[in-house]
Amino acid sequence: MPTVAERVVATLEAMGVRYFFGIPGGNLTDYMDACRRSRVRFVLVSNEAAGGFMATVCGRLTGVPGACFGTFGPGATNLSTGVGCALLDRLPCIAFTDVVPDAMMHRTMQMHIDHQVLFAPITKWTTRLPTDRVKATLYHAMHVATSEPPGAVHIGLPAGVGGSEAPDDGSAPEPPIGPPLPDAGALGRMVEVFAGAKRPVLAAGWTAVRAGVGPLLLRLAERTGAPIVLTPMAKGLCPETHPAYAGVLNHALSNFAARTHQLADLVVGVGFDPVELNYEDWIPDVPVLHIDTAPADLDLDRYTLAGDVVGDLRASLEHLAGADLGPTAWDAAEIARNREAMFAGLRPPAGSFGPRAVLAGLRDALPRDGILTVDVGAHLHLVGQQWTTPEPDGLLMTNGWSSMGFGIPSAIGAKLCRPDVPVACVTGDGGFLMMVGEMATALRLGTRVVFVLMTDRSLSLIRIKQERKGYPEFGTPLYGEGYAPSKTFFGVPVLEARDAAEYRRALADAFAADGPVIVEAFVDTREYDDLLLKGNRP
Repeated sequence: MPTVAERVVATLEAMGVRYFFGIPGGNLTDYMDACRRSRVRFVLVSNEAAGGFMATVCGRLTGVPGACFGTFGPGATNLSTGVGCALLDRLPCIAFTDVVPDAMMHRTMQMHIDHQVLFAPITKWTTRLPTDRVKATLYHAMHVATSEPPGAVHIGLPAGVGGSEAPDDGSAPEPPIGPPLPDAGALGRMVEVFAGAKRPVLAAGWTAVRAGVGPLLLRLAERTGAPIVLTPMAKGLCPETHPAYAGVLNHALSNFAARTHQLADLVVGVGFDPVELNYEDWIPDVPVLHIDTAPADLDLDRYTLAGDVVGDLRASLEHLAGADLGPTAWDAAEIARNREAMFAGLRPPAGSFGPRAVLAGLRDALPRDGILTVDVGAHLHLVGQQWTTPEPDGLLMTNGWSSMGFGIPSAIGAKLCRPDVPVACVTGDGGFLMMVGEMATALRLGTRVVFVLMTDRSLSLIRIKQERKGYPEFGTPLYGEGYAPSKTFFGVPVLEARDAAEYRRALADAFAADGPVIVEAFVDTREYDDLLLKGNRP
């Protein structure tokens, strides 16, 4: 009879899970050996949080959760950072940790905390693995993780049971549950409200990406002339060259996008998930028509909810796009002027070598079908507006969980999932310091990723926020005066760039390399000052 460890790994393999990221404790050795004899690849990471991020990215790019692991106590708390990303970025992930045996659950012992209590707020479901219900537990975990909205689940592996026999409980896979069909009355009201607006603005969010409704959104915009604004994680849903494109909310120079959306007399949220930003953060004082898989989250004391269409997003948008809707009163030329003014501000000044030039150079070097991952920081707000994104999976960010340290491990995970696709990562030196240990992981795996490190020696976003409040810069410099660039990090070569010509050469060499390469671009943090935190008002 297979052991518990063999049954766990065989079930993961049957469900399509291909990667198991983590740092083992002694109890995981049974499961690691089972991985060795299966198609599930165990990937040793340098920090458990990185394993959680990698598993989350696997969930996004394949639709099948990655698995991740942390041992007792500190391993589990480290892992929780990556697991929370899966929950709030709405991506499937199966997290495992060691847990104490049943007999020791209420005893005091080394490294022991209640992992169910720890993971309950950051997962959709948490449980301990029963040895006689291994398949049933894992199939249910997959069901919960992939049902709408997707997210993380947690399974505790009791210490000492990995080598025990595990019977086949006869369980079958549980398909994920999607949202129900929307109410017919709500659909009718939706069409009525939209048709009665003169200048509706379409605000598309992350749920719209998961539902794959981009073509329907564009059809609706083209028929009515309504502009489209995007939340950051919905970047790529509408091409930047499309006449309806008005910009990304809450990112660099979003005040130019506001010149358009603040003229609206109706906000139409299409898959708008407030986990990225709330309606109240940007909308004008007009009614909201909310179309999503979850009910609207809106301050009803301040704003009017004109319609709340809850259910299958594709069905709702097909109904709206197929309705007899005429053109709106929007001025296409004015939308275009606002868009072009924003793009002009995002172009790097001639002869400069700041963050805008770094991104423009990387955009030229990375093929259009490539994937860019980006860490959290000042550069993220610039990437979100400046980076030309042909389709949503071409730009991976965390904007629900928004954890620094996401960029490097997400790039490694992306390359594992799509080995034939070029992958690059943009990170600031703050995020780099958090995850530099994963350079050892990247080198060991041989992942061909170009890591662009923007070195400005500071937590620039915090420094800008301090100064906007009238405070002096304090507590944000990352290095002392003695900082000297390194030639390698754990064997990964570093190519330095201090001007545009050096940068072009470095990128060419990096993309031609057979393994991971870091391009360290030294930039002036002050370029961000006139680009960021302009807000969502004109």
